[in-house]
Amino acid sequence: MTELKNRYDFVLLFDVLDGNPNGDPDAGNTPRIDSETGHGLVTDVCLKRKVRNFIQLTQEKKPGLDIFVKEKAILNVSINEAFKAEKIDLNEKPEKAEDGKKRDTKGRAQGSEVEKGRAWMCKTFFDVRTFGAVMSTGANAGQVRGPVQLTFARSVTPIVWQEHAITRMAVASEAEAEKQSGENRTMGRKSTVPYGLYRAHGFVSPHLAKQTGFKQADLELLFKSFAHMFELDRSAGRGLMAMRRVIAFKHGSELGNASAHSLFDRVKVAPVQAEKPARSFTDYTVAVEMAGLPQGIEVMDLV
Repeated sequence: MTELKNRYDFVLLFDVLDGNPNGDPDAGNTPRIDSETGHGLVTDVCLKRKVRNFIQLTQEKKPGLDIFVKEKAILNVSINEAFKAEKIDLNEKPEKAEDGKKRDTKGRAQGSEVEKGRAWMCKTFFDVRTFGAVMSTGANAGQVRGPVQLTFARSVTPIVWQEHAITRMAVASEAEAEKQSGENRTMGRKSTVPYGLYRAHGFVSPHLAKQTGFKQADLELLFKSFAHMFELDRSAGRGLMAMRRVIAFKHGSELGNASAHSLFDRVKVAPVQAEKPARSFTDYTVAVEMAGLPQGIEVMDLV
């Protein structure tokens, strides 16, 4: 596969209608919000989860496209598989450790063994070679700093989330039914954002890509996942979510031809009527300033 030879910086614009894009478990699962400005937030972890889910659903059983951090996974089991695949017995006597050093702990890799385990994990798992991972638990496959990094997403304008009372016309047990005097009705709460347009930023480093084996084909699959990740992640709680724009700046070199922030500043997103609450994507304008674009920069409008 072709090595990644260009730096990329990109902007993600996605929206939510009558849903909760990323609940905060420390606040009763209400939508995350910047308490000082009122802007809505979606964590980078949430966005990467959707990418992982897309890859897992669409690339299942394809070599090199497994997912390390997936639902109900036991991470140490996957790490152990790396050393089994490399035929490294971590239970050998201390003096038989591969690099000749005394093994500090039985069942735990050391020295060059860690690097072999790390390399196998990068080769096998898409999310490890893309986002990186901490794999120093269990048998110890070290740590990987991924070439692709994402920021929190922040709503373009402040949001006002709403809480709704909901009713379930059933109870879970006979004892609960007796307390309800035969009505068999339970009450709950549901939080939604009426509408919010969110903006996140991302970075792709070809230097780190060389260390993890992240190739051009992996990048293309990543961009494809951005376009489709909300389509395969529907739920009543998240309402109607859609990726509206993916704008990537491709640099003509590995080091880059301009600073990321100067390129991001060229993507202008503004409400059409600032005094009116937004309720659709058409209530905003999105423009990319092309005048004076630094030499060597290519703008790619992927969605």
